[in-house]
Amino acid sequence: MRGFRRRHWRADTAYDRVVGGPGGLRPAVAFLVPLGLLLMVWAVVVALFQVPARVFPSVGEVALAGVQSLSDGSLLHHTGQSLLRVLVGTVLAIAVSVPLGVAMSVSRVASAVLTPLFRFFSVLAGIAWIPIATLWFGYGFGAITFVIFNAVFFIVTYNTLLGVASIPLPLRYAAASLGAGPWRMLTEVLLPGALPNVVTGIRTGMGYAWRGLIAAEMIATNAGLGYMLFLARDFYRTEVILLGMIVIGALWLMIDRLLLAPVERATIERWGMVRRVG
Repeated sequence: MRGFRRRHWRADTAYDRVVGGPGGLRPAVAFLVPLGLLLMVWAVVVALFQVPARVFPSVGEVALAGVQSLSDGSLLHHTGQSLLRVLVGTVLAIAVSVPLGVAMSVSRVASAVLTPLFRFFSVLAGIAWIPIATLWFGYGFGAITFVIFNAVFFIVTYNTLLGVASIPLPLRYAAASLGAGPWRMLTEVLLPGALPNVVTGIRTGMGYAWRGLIAAEMIATNAGLGYMLFLARDFYRTEVILLGMIVIGALWLMIDRLLLAPVERATIERWGMVRRVG
């Protein structure tokens, strides 16, 4: 009986983790239900009021456009180009912003010189750089990557600065008194302490980067999901426009929910003030 209860308890615990945990089925279902309801309302309203396809297409017409785009490879091509630009721009921004944020947090001179500049340029991050980006880099990969870089760079730098500033000074003093040099102080105290804020900044910055990407692709390139929307407008392909919007939203949801959110949660549990329950 005792062995049965132990196995039963373990089965219940495993079930709770799969169904009710942070990455379980119950949150996923609760998240998808509103999207399903929106899809049903869309189908009913278009059929009930006989909305012309040029104004707002039906679910079936958008699905057919998706099948056609997949069959000719255009959707995969545009999606691949957009994802590559986001990846390159984000990686470059992180590589520059994290060291700069740490430097600003530990150096009064760097903070005094750079803080006013950051406050000035932070409101210009993202799509405001599209015109000058096209002048500097031309129309194509370089200009769009630069726009994404700016969308991520300022947010991650600011979050890194906040993360380092949130580390208690007694902890730094204790590490220094135990003989931690500059490198060990950086790798074992400052970066781990700032990591939860850094990951949160990356998640927020990528949201802005995705918006800047779509806007830049409408102007500065001939490939990508933003370009697909812009091209469909010229031919009055409303179903392709809606298809592109759905793909953009679905891609961001998958990136955020399946990649960024778990990384942020794991980082906070490992280095932050939150502990995993269960």
